[in-house]
Amino acid sequence: MAHIVGIAEIVLWTADKERALRFYRDLLGLELISPPTLRNAFLKAGEGAAGIPAMIVLVPKGNDVLSQPSGYQLHHLALALPPEAFDAQREALVAAGYTPRGGKHPVLASRTMYVNDPDGNEVEFICSAPAE
Repeated sequence: MAHIVGIAEIVLWTADKERALRFYRDLLGLELISPPTLRNAFLKAGEGAAGIPAMIVLVPKGNDVLSQPSGYQLHHLALALPPEAFDAQREALVAAGYTPRGGKHPVLASRTMYVNDPDGNEVEFICSAPAE
């Protein structure tokens, strides 16, 4: 059952949001697509797949993350699904023993769900359909 059509987001912790923006936005030329007042910075990193732009998201580290060993950078990984495959993917996850968690994307009108992989990494599934 292969419904994944691309990577929607790579979400990275940052100790200094402005410094990270200077790198991703100013040096690499990624377009900031979230409001500047939003805590997290969403940068467009390409056209992506299934109607979802490819994004790099910068999340400021809180004190709990700052206390982690260096190298603790990945927040979560998001995989794009076509809208017609979203429910089938949820059913497959449930059948495999996972309990998908819902969520609301702060920038996109979409459906999202999250599970932790066997190593504890958070994986988001997202499609370009109105949120339920």
